[in-house]
Amino acid sequence: MDISHILNQLGEEREEYYGSVAPPIFQSTNFCFKTVGEMREKLTRELETPFYTRGYNPTVAMLRKKLAALEQAEDALVFSSGSAAVAAAVMSVVKGGDHVVCVQKPYSWTNNLLSKYLAKYGVTTTFVVGGEVAAFEKAIQENTKLIYLESPNSLTFELQDIEAIGQLAKRKNITTIIDNSYNSPINQQPVTMGIDLVVHSGTKYINGHSDVVCGVVCGTHERIMKMMAEEYMTIGSCISAHDAGLVLRGLRTIELRVNQSAISAKKVADFAENHPKIKQVHYPFSSKNPQLALAKKQMKQGGGLLSIVIDAQDVAGVERFCDSLKRFIMATSWGGYESLIFPLCALAASKSFENPLPWNMVRLYIGLEDADLLIEDLKQALDKV
Repeated sequence: MDISHILNQLGEEREEYYGSVAPPIFQSTNFCFKTVGEMREKLTRELETPFYTRGYNPTVAMLRKKLAALEQAEDALVFSSGSAAVAAAVMSVVKGGDHVVCVQKPYSWTNNLLSKYLAKYGVTTTFVVGGEVAAFEKAIQENTKLIYLESPNSLTFELQDIEAIGQLAKRKNITTIIDNSYNSPINQQPVTMGIDLVVHSGTKYINGHSDVVCGVVCGTHERIMKMMAEEYMTIGSCISAHDAGLVLRGLRTIELRVNQSAISAKKVADFAENHPKIKQVHYPFSSKNPQLALAKKQMKQGGGLLSIVIDAQDVAGVERFCDSLKRFIMATSWGGYESLIFPLCALAASKSFENPLPWNMVRLYIGLEDADLLIEDLKQALDKV
């Protein structure tokens, strides 16, 4: 199926919904039945037909179908947050006494899940630098049940060789999960490279409008239905029908948004690499990235995120840079219209995260504004350093 068909037609049975052009929102929590026999039959298929919205909702089902098709997976689940999706995916694979191999420096709440939360229940994790497949193979133990990837990973955007690690895992009968949030399904489809489960913070590119928090897990129908019957229904972290409708709206333009963001981010990265007050640029499609060949092999293009290391003498210099920006909004998250900055020096005030990265690093998200205007804004702010 082509992307246009997936985004605009797949799952939208318009003849059943009064010819509605926009996907209808089934706000009802309950669905009724005419006879006991009908209710009994539907209860046996609670996960695949309208019965109770925590399990199955028609609006959410439309979204699931589109997301699975975009990732070239058989099925998908949509959660109330990206962290919930990651947690459900991981917990569907491991139990007490199992071992996980995870790429170093994953998303902060993924790190918290593995190193703190699941550790309480006897799940151990080895974190490895992900640039070499050999590092993953060396870390595998007899009780290893999961390899967790994030390519590119958070903040510094190192890549892992997805296909090679997927092949290694299959030889060892180990399940693989990857966080594909940075790329979205437009720029990278890990299922086609042998990964078992793909997770997303759907808050980012998938929704794309900075107004819904959600998460996604894609995989085989068998894995997804097992997860739905266990983690999904038990924890109850389902997305609401209203939010699912907003995400369906956001998906209409995902290809246009992701492509424009990537084009503009490459312009900004090129500018940053040649500015005397920027010591280092982290961007997968940077001409100076030693993993550029791997990035081009796995990814259609770079995403909208990059990180810069500012040549400042102290934190005050970084703060002057950030505070002087006029076209960037200072905020966490990313993936919407708005261009954002996230200074890592702000993490010093947080008790939730340990920050091993440089205090003078600033993450940029390049949204849909004019790239030349964003570059001019960066220039004037760097003059203040």
